[in-house]
Amino acid sequence: MINIILAIATSLLVAILATPALIKVAYLKRLVDEPGEERKLHFRRIPTIGGIIIFAGTLFSYLMWYPFSEMADIGQMGRALKDFQYIGATMIILFFIGIKDDIIGTAPVKKLVGHLLVAFILVIMGDIRITSMHGIFGIEQIPEWASIFLSIVTYTVIVNAINLIDGVDGLAGGIGVIAAISMGIWFQLAGAIEHAVLAFALAGSLLGFLVYNFSPAKIFMGDSGSLTIGLILSILAIKLIEYPVEQLPNELLGVSRPVFAMAALVYPLTDTLRIFVYRIVRGMSPFAADRNHIHHRLLEMGYGHRRTVLLVYATSIFMILLSTSIRQEPSAVFIIMVVVSLLFSQIPGLITYIKRKRTSPAS
Repeated sequence: MINIILAIATSLLVAILATPALIKVAYLKRLVDEPGEERKLHFRRIPTIGGIIIFAGTLFSYLMWYPFSEMADIGQMGRALKDFQYIGATMIILFFIGIKDDIIGTAPVKKLVGHLLVAFILVIMGDIRITSMHGIFGIEQIPEWASIFLSIVTYTVIVNAINLIDGVDGLAGGIGVIAAISMGIWFQLAGAIEHAVLAFALAGSLLGFLVYNFSPAKIFMGDSGSLTIGLILSILAIKLIEYPVEQLPNELLGVSRPVFAMAALVYPLTDTLRIFVYRIVRGMSPFAADRNHIHHRLLEMGYGHRRTVLLVYATSIFMILLSTSIRQEPSAVFIIMVVVSLLFSQIPGLITYIKRKRTSPAS
């Protein structure tokens, strides 16, 4: 428990103390995002390299407080060292891909190569992959090829989903905090302190960053931040889904692990699915930038940055609590969670549509 407290406290202090200096450097070196594009929501120059703080605070705290001394046996130590090695390596790779994109831009093909390299290291070399559906739709163990494919898709979707929701002050950072803390608490209850330390190290750096990123933002996280968050959350989600059921305490036995992992990431996953379907139906590229995300709809309804992100935070917390309170057959829980999340995602668009119909000349 002491490692967890020290992990979140260390990364929190690093972020709070180091961010002001980074903001000054960013202005001096002109590492800022200029306003002007239609889809941009800010009206002044804002630094875009906040991901440096998220990466540095998380990695420093993770290295500092990783619980090697609490490993029970040689086998556990070996597995822990393997995870430690590959998680650290992929964090560094993805951070440099992101920071290059923030400063001078990166060609999509090069970013794709970087993502494939990270996926190869995690899934093939690190063996961090999903091997079972754990009873959802009656599926238990899945073939190795399907396990590799599903794991790569899971990593890719989560990383890009976090990147896509980074469009409102404090949104991606706050969702990252909620997801990291919820999974960190789960791992702490399960006794997986090494994963809990990683989760709370990320949560601490994001909490410190939010001091400067909450509306009105003084700094943006950029791709270096969103990619780092997405990578860590994807690793934690896979580790949570694959955690041995025989090692779980009684209070976690009735909770569906895949459903809980999805609930922790419900907003980025739902919004990404919604926006991809929306764009494809309209004949657009699913990766084309626009202002049709759920948070954009909420802004159009007049909620403002702060109320928008607080509403999304509250919805995310509600879905996490819902996933832990429904103790039914895994398939039923999965269907309930999907239906509820999709209904929530359609409410802002429906309200906006009704308002437009009422104010249109034809009405």
